[in-house]
Amino acid sequence: MVVRRRPQRGHRFTESPVLQLALQGWRSRMVGLLLMGAFLALVARGFYLQVINNDFLQQKGDSRYLRDIEISASRGKVIDRNGDLLAVSTPMKTIWAIPGDARTMTAPQKGQLAELLGISVRELDGKIATEKTFTFIKRQVSPETADRIAALKFPGVHQEREYRRFYPTGDMTAHIVGFTGVDDKGLEGVELAFQNSLLGRSGSRTVIRDRRGNIVEDVGATKPPQDGKDVRLALDSKIQYLAYSQLKEAIEKHSAKAGGAVVIDARNGEILALANWPTYNPNNREKLSGAQLRNRAITDTYEPGSVMKPFTAALALEKGKVRFDTIINCAPGKMSIGPATISDAHPHGALTVAQVIQKSSNVGTAKIALGFSPKEMWDLFDSVGFGQAPNLGFPGEVNGRLRPWKNWRPIEQATMSYGHGIAVSLIQMARAYTVFARDGELMPLSLVKIEDAPPHGTRVFSPQTARELRAMLEMAAGPEGTAPKARVPGYRVGGKTGTAYKIEGGVYARKYVASFVGIAPISEPRLVVAVMIDEPTAGGHFGGDVAGPVFSQIMGGALRTLGIAPDAPIQVAASDAEKGKL
Repeated sequence: MVVRRRPQRGHRFTESPVLQLALQGWRSRMVGLLLMGAFLALVARGFYLQVINNDFLQQKGDSRYLRDIEISASRGKVIDRNGDLLAVSTPMKTIWAIPGDARTMTAPQKGQLAELLGISVRELDGKIATEKTFTFIKRQVSPETADRIAALKFPGVHQEREYRRFYPTGDMTAHIVGFTGVDDKGLEGVELAFQNSLLGRSGSRTVIRDRRGNIVEDVGATKPPQDGKDVRLALDSKIQYLAYSQLKEAIEKHSAKAGGAVVIDARNGEILALANWPTYNPNNREKLSGAQLRNRAITDTYEPGSVMKPFTAALALEKGKVRFDTIINCAPGKMSIGPATISDAHPHGALTVAQVIQKSSNVGTAKIALGFSPKEMWDLFDSVGFGQAPNLGFPGEVNGRLRPWKNWRPIEQATMSYGHGIAVSLIQMARAYTVFARDGELMPLSLVKIEDAPPHGTRVFSPQTARELRAMLEMAAGPEGTAPKARVPGYRVGGKTGTAYKIEGGVYARKYVASFVGIAPISEPRLVVAVMIDEPTAGGHFGGDVAGPVFSQIMGGALRTLGIAPDAPIQVAASDAEKGKL
């Protein structure tokens, strides 16, 4: 018998009892609540970031695309008293790169870029091999070269504007104007002393850049740059050239090591010229030595020698110890102080105080000096600015050397009276002589042109003492004095020579410093000129022979440049010239 089974009714897969899982109701509800809570937390976090505290994301986005591009300010010009340019900024370009993009340049492109910039391909590869996001390839590239580079569109290579300093007067004014570095900041001279005024303030603009550094658009406001202020110096370029050229000629003529010259307007203390040799070209400072960079007139000191003698005589006149015609016995041309002996270059007998200055007697000056206490002499030297910086605001100013009076021995007091045992800078000595030109007032000095009323000087001597000293200085520059070669045709001049040994290793060496400091016109003094020649080795070494003629040329040219009327009879000057005394 065949049994037929009824076909079983089929079941869906999901209805399989094996797959069915019995869950308690609260567990499913909890999972649902957790999912809903997580969703709400995400919504709340998004709301917080996007609405309440969106600065964070905005900052992150800006850091990737926004850039503040500096707009360079033009450095202020340096001009002379007449408006002639001494330093000016010219537009240049900086070539920089995003190294990651620049490395995609082909070999021919690298060669082309290197050739345009005047560098080797190896150097270029070294600059873009860095892992930094920014690198300079070359700074201060000419605009013409930069335009050619921009036209070739090298990948990852960009450029920005900057400035390069140019000095039209070159080595003639290098020591007073100074120079700037590649970042346009002053490193020497006026460029450093007036850095804050000249520099100006850079501007900026905010832009969006893509990952390759290309500017997509400007955003936000542009902050314009504020150019630096111009500085007008008291310097007169014509007088500066005269001082520079005459100084250079004298150093070459006498085979000297170095030298300096300073011209001061006695009316207000303006520095009309300041020249040094050796010098340098601030437009091309390659292979420079320290000697070329030194502004010797301000930063170097020397023992001045006999140019100090007028101050000793002036103190004696001021204190009433001597008169213009007081006799000083200088025979036999020597004088012993303890174990030391002071000598004159040429023996003299009895001399008046005026003749002591005219003939430059060491013995006569020492005898006058020993009539004072050490403190009296120290106070005099201090009152005319020795032992202290001239406060020009110029980098490298020195105080010189003036030892405390309590330590002076009689021999030291005697030698300091004629310029040994004391050290000064040329600018200090030039300033000190303003007391004779200004009727006893010591004038402050100024590098910049004085637009307002001239400053007041400091009273050191009486006007009568200053006038008597001017008469002595005129005698010293006369036919019977030590510096007839310092005279200027058509003008009455006065001054004093200085010849001193140099100190090397703490002892005096057979090397000399020749100097001359003088004023003119004597009838109404206007200028003070100081000249120093270091180590003359040919054609003499005395101040009257070496520095006197330089003074004559500079003073004569400066007086004529300023249009100062002659105060000496023309026929006298002509007669002297015929005798070959000028």
